[in-house]
Amino acid sequence: MTRSTPTGLTKDAGYEIGVSRTLPLPPGAVWRFLTGPEGLALWLGRDAEVTPERGSAYRTGDGTTGEVRGYREGSRIRLTHRPPGSERDSTVQMTVTPSGERTVLRFHQERLTSAAEREDRRRHWRSVMDDVAAALLPEGNR
Repeated sequence: MTRSTPTGLTKDAGYEIGVSRTLPLPPGAVWRFLTGPEGLALWLGRDAEVTPERGSAYRTGDGTTGEVRGYREGSRIRLTHRPPGSERDSTVQMTVTPSGERTVLRFHQERLTSAAEREDRRRHWRSVMDDVAAALLPEGNR
């Protein structure tokens, strides 16, 4: 008899969720937006500042804290993420990947504690993706 693994449950990193969207923009434009103040506020939190150096700490306006774990200019930011009141960190990664004349934007979060938290984060990242598209694209291209 085989046991079914719940959706999103990994062997080593707890639950995880990822969302992606292809945007009709060059990667550099998407990267510049997401690493600037307006873009960081959308995906990481209000008043977030991320130093492109492994080990640097950040704090958002709502009190979320974390540390940069990886930063590859133009393509990827990986960091820990601990909202106020949480007892443990999760890991968030934002990637920008060229796809012809377009860009694939991905948000991935792992080390989540439950299927319920995974579903909550799925809704969150889908909403973030909608907000990013609304900020970057004319209404007809979202």
